[in-house]
Parts: sequence; C-alpha cells; structure tokens
Amino acid sequence: MPQRLLLHYSPHGRAAPQTVRDFADERGLPLADAASAEDVLERVGRAYPAALVLDGSPDAGAVLELCRHLKGEAFTSVVPLIVYVADGGGADDAAALALEAGADEVLADGLSQRECELRLRLALRRAERDVSVHPTTLLPGTVQIERDIAERLRAGSRFAVCYCDLDHFKEFNDRYGYNNGDRVILILSRILRDVVRAYSPTAFVGHIGGDDFIFNAPLEHFRQCCEDVISVFSELIPLHYAEEDQARGFFRGKDRRGEEYEVPLMTLSIGVVTNEHRTFVHTAQISELATEMKAYAKTFSGSIYVVDRRHNDAPPPLD
Repeated sequence: MPQRLLLHYSPHGRAAPQTVRDFADERGLPLADAASAEDVLERVGRAYPAALVLDGSPDAGAVLELCRHLKGEAFTSVVPLIVYVADGGGADDAAALALEAGADEVLADGLSQRECELRLRLALRRAERDVSVHPTTLLPGTVQIERDIAERLRAGSRFAVCYCDLDHFKEFNDRYGYNNGDRVILILSRILRDVVRAYSPTAFVGHIGGDDFIFNAPLEHFRQCCEDVISVFSELIPLHYAEEDQARGFFRGKDRRGEEYEVPLMTLSIGVVTNEHRTFVHTAQISELATEMKAYAKTFSGSIYVVDRRHNDAPPPLD
C-alpha cells in the first residue's frame, strides 16, 4: 500500500519551514524533498501525497506555473497544495498570486505558529472531506467521481463514463489471499491511471471500491483507452498466478456445496456510457446506465468493453 507523505519542493533549495516539519512529525507523515518541478510531477504521478508544500517566495514564477499545471489536470488537482512565502518583501502579493494559481492554502510571514499549524490541518481535512480516497489505490472516491461527471455535464462536454470491473476476482482472493488481491487492485489502478493519462490529461480515474473503477474521458479518447487498458491488463495479470494455473489458464475452485469447478484467470469488463446520442441532466442517470452496461459486459467471456449506443428513447443497440 502506498505510504502517505508530505512532499516539499523549493526551487531555491531551502528546507521546509519548521512549522511544516513539526506538523509532519506530529502526524507521523514522512517529509520528502523533491529535487525539481519534474521530480514533483513524477512523484505525484506515482502516488498522491497527503499534501504538496511549495516554496512560493520571490522569485516564484516556476512554482506558480507548477501550481497551475497541477490544479489544471484532473489527475493531480485533488492533491492539497500548500504554498509558503518565506520572505517578507512582497509577501502579500506572493500569497495572492499563489491563490490565483490554484493553491489550497498559503502560509505567509506574520502568521503565528499556531495559525500555520491550523491552516495545514484544515487543508488536509478539507481534502479528506471533499475527496475521499481509497486507502489501497489513493484514487478519488465516489464523491469526486460524481463531481467530475457533473462538471462535464455543466460544461457541455462530449465524454464517456467507463465502468471497469474485474471478473473472477473473489475466487482469486479466496485462493491467493487478500494481500495478493490488494496487489491486483493496486496494479489495475496504476494501469488505468497510466494508460488513461497518456491519452488524455483531462480524463479522470476514480475508485468506487473493491474491484470497481470508473474513468471519464473525452469522447474521442475513450475507445483507445479501453483497448489499451485491456491489452496491458491481459499481459500483466497472468503473472500473478502460480505457474501451473498460468499454464492451464484456470484453477480449480469449490462452490458453496463443495463441488469443484474451473475458475478462469481474471478478466476485465468495461461498460461504457456516452452522451454522444443521449442528453443527460443528472449524474444518477449516467450512473444507472453505466452499472447496466457493466453488468452486460460481464455476460461475455474474456476481457471486453461494451458501449451503449442507444439514442434518447430508442431501443437498445449495444456494441
């Protein structure tokens, strides 16, 4: 399971303020220093930190650009971003610029240690409240999934909601143990994040819970995302089975009556809903259809994605 930490970056090579170091120690959060803006992006891309703390002291152009980039991308906008201004000169302007660039909180000169600690605590609490993340994958949960869909509806975007679910995961969990099950969940989350982000930085990946995931992507990107996610998944997942199970392509499980049956290797089912031919006014409509399409996808053998091509008030065709 990824370890939560505070990630600090100063383009001037300064150490994190003492208030930040004390805050990290009191909460048992490791404090890591990033070497560059590129290092920040790479680390955040691997696993979300509990918060990102940036040195916004003059000259802060690079940090402000980093703020705008992180908050402008769906994958990283959920990370709490805290900027501190260490120099007295121009502190007010620097704080305002940081907030304009997307910072969630600013620690400026003149604040007491108690107020700084309180601002840090509240920034993390707001993030936990507004973006509940799954403890295994650190991906945003249902609150942020619904929010992302709602924002796309308000913006009038053409997009697809892709509901992903593992097939035969429970049997795998029963045979190989929950630690290996969690590892598979984490691997799938990384596949989704890396593939979807590669095609569409404006896309969004969330974790509903268990082995259920959702990604929302622009209409022009979702098919390539689905195809590549399935391709990478199909290459990697067999490696998590014992050699004899890999070779057979199944293992023998027992049903509730104790009778043996063949359990295939895990596959991935993706049900897709788009607003290409439909008009939606509420996220619940999309959620209901995505669940229906996911269930339909699971009626097929092997990894597959199926797309709802129905028009408003029209009979099904599905593909």
